[in-house]
Amino acid sequence: MGKITAAITGVQGYLPKDVMTNEDLAKIVDTSDEWITTRTGIKERRVMRDGASSDMAAEAVKALLEKKGVDPSEIELVIVATVTPDYPFPSTANVVCDKAGMKNAWGFDLNSACSGFIYALSTGAQFIETGRHKKVLVIGVDKMTSIIDYQDRTTCVIFGDGAGAVLLEPNDEGNGVLDYILRSDGSGRQYLIQPAGGSACPPSHQSVEERMHFVKQEGKQVFKFAVTNMADVSAEIMEKNNLSSDDVDWLVPHQANLRIIDATADRMGLTKEKVMINIQKYGNTTAATLPLCLWDYENQLKKGDNVILSAFGGGFTWGAVYLKWAY
Repeated sequence: MGKITAAITGVQGYLPKDVMTNEDLAKIVDTSDEWITTRTGIKERRVMRDGASSDMAAEAVKALLEKKGVDPSEIELVIVATVTPDYPFPSTANVVCDKAGMKNAWGFDLNSACSGFIYALSTGAQFIETGRHKKVLVIGVDKMTSIIDYQDRTTCVIFGDGAGAVLLEPNDEGNGVLDYILRSDGSGRQYLIQPAGGSACPPSHQSVEERMHFVKQEGKQVFKFAVTNMADVSAEIMEKNNLSSDDVDWLVPHQANLRIIDATADRMGLTKEKVMINIQKYGNTTAATLPLCLWDYENQLKKGDNVILSAFGGGFTWGAVYLKWAY
């Protein structure tokens, strides 16, 4: 029997039914389909009109457990990566457990912005590898439209809503999460931030009037950091594991900007055919982009495929995960 690794044994996504196109946005702010497409690669995104992040996550979880034939009572741990929790507390993970009937699970939220899913995946893997748990759910979910300012064309064109979930189980065949590199640099926080709502700036009439509860971004600074760091960490994990571009079957990049995705693939020496891309359909769903990519491409993945997940997010946070697909 080989070393126990944490393998993804199932993946499922959930997307709200309402679609917001670039043309729809052009009616709200001074923008156009051409402006958005050339700068981001986004054509449309989904919008959750009613409900919370937990509702999207619970739908993804219920469909995943049904697909896998797993009873909700078998789930032992739930990690929810999100920057749009239902409440400051209790955790969204607690709410999802209740809504999806996972009565025997404990859970917590993890906030690492767009890097949230790879942080959560790496964390959840530890509980499998140590033998502590046999079934762990890792969820990436964000209702970004709840913190987006539709008067700010630099941010409102980028984000959408969605959820994705994966089931982690023990594997002794050498598949699953094999390595990860995670990084952070808090000095970049002012470039991508939700300024108000926390202890640094509690809610007040002034914070609401000054629109401080919405995402604020300095696009050029974020782009510069993201292009460099996301590409570098992806190349670094390849080098660390003696992987050539021929060895890598799939890159699963965070879906923030098509130019950042292309730069990362170029740095890794990968052709477009090896890169999962769905930004044109969903925009940037923050913690949900990576599991939604896996869900979209699930039928193209083969057992033993070398997969690298890579992300960059506010904070700044970034990192990469190397895994072998297990089914």
